[in-house]
Amino acid sequence: GEKVGLVGRSGAGKSTLVNLLLRFYDLEGGSILIDGQDIAGVSQESLRAAIGMVTQDTSLLHRSIAANIRYGRPSASDADVEAAAKKAHAHEFIGGLRDWKDRTGYRAHVGERGVKLSGGRRQRIAIARVVLKDAPILVLDEATSALDSEVELAIQEQLLGLMEGKTVIAIAHRLSTIARMDRLIVLEEGRIFEEGSHDELLKLGGHYERLWRHQSGGFLAPDVALQGRGTSGEIDGFPEIEPLAIGARVEPLPESGTDDAPVVTRS
Repeated sequence: GEKVGLVGRSGAGKSTLVNLLLRFYDLEGGSILIDGQDIAGVSQESLRAAIGMVTQDTSLLHRSIAANIRYGRPSASDADVEAAAKKAHAHEFIGGLRDWKDRTGYRAHVGERGVKLSGGRRQRIAIARVVLKDAPILVLDEATSALDSEVELAIQEQLLGLMEGKTVIAIAHRLSTIARMDRLIVLEEGRIFEEGSHDELLKLGGHYERLWRHQSGGFLAPDVALQGRGTSGEIDGFPEIEPLAIGARVEPLPESGTDDAPVVTRS
């Protein structure tokens, strides 16, 4: 599958796109297709079974560590859970956990929404869950934002291996984390502003190249703004851009019920 990185300032439409893909919102027009299937015509259970996701604000269930990792694949063995945790660099800290009922390790409970764990540890549990689920579509929304640099680098290598053979949509403010994607899309106000590989966008010398140059410590510089927007909607000489569609055709939404919704299949 193709690996796509989404770039853009807050409010550009990155997370909205992910929410539409997961059907947290329904489209008002057009359609999103996965392998030729309109997601409006498949069950949400089937759709979400095909997607693994890690976000910057990970909420865990008020259950054990093992149950949280196993959530995406309930039939997984204890050995599978432990192997996934090791790949997410979570096994070591899990071994030192003890909860208020004296349960330890993988049996320890994490508290409501995982409040007993730091943000970085919650993210590692979420990454372990995605590793174990092994879904064909992977969505990473600031997946390593809460990790320190050393752990992030190690997990990035694991994620690169996990991405093999999958369709990937990755969102990041640290451009270095998505520079190796097959295609990068720069969004502004819900529209595609620039599109291409990392090298192509650097050669273009446009907004992405400016973001890359102005990064400080790997973070998106807040003072880098889009320049030259005209009253007609043109930006830096570019004509007004068509609405966004990633990995999907935009076409009229068919009128169909979902009582007998098919499942997502892969061709």
